[in-house]
Amino acid sequence: MDTIYLKHPIDGRTLNRNRTVMALGYFDGVHIGHQTVIKKAKEIAASIGASTSVMTFHPHPKEVLRKTKMNYITPLSDKITKIERLGVDTLYVVKFTPSFASLTPQQFVDDYLIGLHVVHAVAGFDFTYGSLGKGTMETLPFHARNRLDSTIVEKYEENNEKVSSSKIRQLLEVGDVLHVSELLGETYSLKGIVIDGEKRGRTIGFPTANVKPIERYIIPRTGVYAVKLTINNEQYDGVCNVGYKPTFHDELETAPSIEVHLFHFNQDIYGLEVEVYWYWRIRSEQKFSSVDDLIKQITLDKEEAITFLTSKSVK
Repeated sequence: MDTIYLKHPIDGRTLNRNRTVMALGYFDGVHIGHQTVIKKAKEIAASIGASTSVMTFHPHPKEVLRKTKMNYITPLSDKITKIERLGVDTLYVVKFTPSFASLTPQQFVDDYLIGLHVVHAVAGFDFTYGSLGKGTMETLPFHARNRLDSTIVEKYEENNEKVSSSKIRQLLEVGDVLHVSELLGETYSLKGIVIDGEKRGRTIGFPTANVKPIERYIIPRTGVYAVKLTINNEQYDGVCNVGYKPTFHDELETAPSIEVHLFHFNQDIYGLEVEVYWYWRIRSEQKFSSVDDLIKQITLDKEEAITFLTSKSVK
């Protein structure tokens, strides 16, 4: 897959692209609803002998328009990987800037669709374009002036509820990682570096890998989770605590720590990049009256995680 980064203003003629069917959207998470849009673009492209392309935007519009720092279900590098896995030929990553946000709907269509040789645009029913989102999939035929066709993909529902990035964000905020993975079509994960921690875990018989996210991922709600950790392409079962370790700290740190205890593992992995896969939330984080009580609870958590991760449904 070719990944092309664009910044306004662009000159489509310099890109020398062939006719293409383009899926449009922000696609945070590349969830099963997003995948439906991209697969529809691939299907149309195959039927007319054109290439398949995707256009996404970065950073999140809220970061530019509302000056709100955002965390992501899939930071850009992960989004690129997931879109490539879907068999897309070309990915356009448009830098979302104030000048890009101020484009009229007509300018967007002229420069970013017609100018990039798009012969058919595919997007979800709620996709908007141009200043203040005034352009919609209903107005696209007008702005296209018979220069391209378009297809609207209706909302994707599961259990009578729209599958959306907003819904997934809400689920992560309450720690329902099991449901999140169902909506993503794969297990939710984040990448990080194993850093030095307080090393308290090893003193109580549960050494942990302290994982610092390498990008602005959405970290699931504080609590204890059954997880798997990928290290050098090998995957290991474990139990993870997300939080502030209230048994040992009275004051909250700025961000929760991610500490993973792996079963049957005894290697030095400091400084390595790893990936945490979140399967199930076991319980909330809590403060214990003694270290012995904490050890007893961690033992129970470990047993519960082993039972869950060894079940046939977990891959």
